[in-house]
Amino acid sequence: MSEEEKKQQYSADSIQALEGMEHVRMRPSMYIGDVGVRGLHHLVYEVVDNSIDEALAGHCNQISVTINEDNSVTTEDNGRGIPIGMHKKEGVSALEVVMTKIGAGGKFDKDSYKVSGGLHGVGVSCVNALSEKLTATVYLEGKIYEQVYERGKPQAPVQEIGTADKRGTSVTFKPDPEIFQQVLEYNYETLANRMRELAYLNKGITIILEDRRNKDEKGAFIKDVFHSEEGLKEFIRFLDSSRESIIQEVISIEGEKNGIPVEVAMIYNTSYSENLHSYVNNINTHEGGTHLAGFRRGLTSTLKKYADGSGLLDKLKFDISGDDFREGLTAIISVKVGEPQFEGQTKTKLGNREVTSAVSQAVSEMLENYLEEHPNDAKIIVQKVILAAQARHAARKAREMVQRKTVMSGGGLPGKLSDCSEQDPTACEVFLVEGDSAGGTAKQGRDRNFQAILPLRGKILNVEKAMQHKVFENEEIRNIYTALGVTIGTEEDSKALNLSKLRYHKVVIMCDADVDGSHISTLILTFFFRYMRELVESGYVYIATPPLFLVKKGAKKQYAWSDQERETLMESFGQGASVQRYKGLGEMNAEQLWDTTMNPEFRTLRQVTIDNGGEADRVFSMLMGDEVPPRREFIEKNAIYANIDA
Repeated sequence: MSEEEKKQQYSADSIQALEGMEHVRMRPSMYIGDVGVRGLHHLVYEVVDNSIDEALAGHCNQISVTINEDNSVTTEDNGRGIPIGMHKKEGVSALEVVMTKIGAGGKFDKDSYKVSGGLHGVGVSCVNALSEKLTATVYLEGKIYEQVYERGKPQAPVQEIGTADKRGTSVTFKPDPEIFQQVLEYNYETLANRMRELAYLNKGITIILEDRRNKDEKGAFIKDVFHSEEGLKEFIRFLDSSRESIIQEVISIEGEKNGIPVEVAMIYNTSYSENLHSYVNNINTHEGGTHLAGFRRGLTSTLKKYADGSGLLDKLKFDISGDDFREGLTAIISVKVGEPQFEGQTKTKLGNREVTSAVSQAVSEMLENYLEEHPNDAKIIVQKVILAAQARHAARKAREMVQRKTVMSGGGLPGKLSDCSEQDPTACEVFLVEGDSAGGTAKQGRDRNFQAILPLRGKILNVEKAMQHKVFENEEIRNIYTALGVTIGTEEDSKALNLSKLRYHKVVIMCDADVDGSHISTLILTFFFRYMRELVESGYVYIATPPLFLVKKGAKKQYAWSDQERETLMESFGQGASVQRYKGLGEMNAEQLWDTTMNPEFRTLRQVTIDNGGEADRVFSMLMGDEVPPRREFIEKNAIYANIDA
């Protein structure tokens, strides 16, 4: 057997076990992030990542993910199948080693996998440890092998259970209710967004997602098939489907620089926001890192060189910054790194220095070729950059006005803010309340020791359609910046947020439970996503949930937050019960508002998180942007109970 054949052979000896897994069940959050909704879905991603690794190694082109009726999940691929032979060091089947040892997997053997995603060998064994039951089935050399585990422990050795004319690995697992005590139900859309993303990032692979808990109008199970032939180019078109592009086609490159596979796709649109999405080995690095720095460097230097040579900048009275080149830009940067080094708060920031120059060179070459071959598009891009520079110049003056009004610069707090007496930000919360009337009620009902109230007049500016200087000139938005005490803007990024002086660690959006209230909430969330994303990513943004109904019978009364709750209460109260519908916060008195919506002992706050940056970007653009057809289609599909005015 030649050296190359030895390298290609995937056997029991390719599996390397690094350490035990005793602490997984004791401290699951260390391994999957949390034991809530995000951690639950992360289990699926970890198993799918194993199949993606097989695809990256060239041995798999189809993956299926099925949510079963009992809310267990089955993933199956047509890869080589996890080896079932005896592992020399461990003395048990290699399959059992993979399933029960942290850090066990072929991805640690460079001869088996050049690059891999997921948590680098932690994944599937953690899924096993956190599952009530897991069944691993391997289709290998015409035979079927199976091993069953309960809470990570094998119930019997690997069994040969039959024959089959296919190959691959199937894993069925059911999350353990002892670990996931709050939520055990999978959300189809959440999984669909990730599977779609993986299909775009790994072109040529087919990923089938099926939900056997629900059927469509024709009586078939809900199902999606994700497949992309063009990869990131298609991903860009999907993300930018609700925006108007200003150039003819997606600019893209795929190749290898300094031994690092680099794939980039980008397009310019008429919006004022910058939307950069970066990935390392299919992991969404929402904190950025060296690959993003390389992209920005290559983009800025190449476009600046072209713009200087075009003569279009001659009449501009001030310098152009990196921000200007990225306004209205949607870009995806995907790199594959053999040994990625992650840093940052959530370990999603790439630290490998060698990646910067690789991406920078790739982007420079891509742009130079495109600008040379598309002179009309090149001129349009430069003109967009000039407009962005002029707007930034105006925005800087408006931003400086915001800064002058912050607490630390002595400008004082907004007059409308009713502040709390507590000085420790970790103990303080501020309610952004719709309207002065509700703001007055909230002010009376709050606990002034730790709760502050900032009433907002009407609907704040839709930042999705506004130039940056208009955003900073808006009084309500200036009040939010000033009340929170944050500072904005650096030389590198004019929207960068400094949270070091943040005055509240809970920022609660409190609006009426009606259409207008939902619209105001969406406007505020759009602003936070585009201009205060760090606030959301740090877990500081929440939405209050005021009740919809008050059910009464004599002296007996109880609140309801849904139609179902109201019906249940009506039944339990019996004949003679009456219902009061709360259309707005102003219909409740201060005591009622405190009891239902503001009292930490009884209220329900929904924390705002960003599970998928690309999908969030697309939805905000669709809901709040200029394009009407995609928004109408979205509303008709999702707002089942809404009355849409003609």
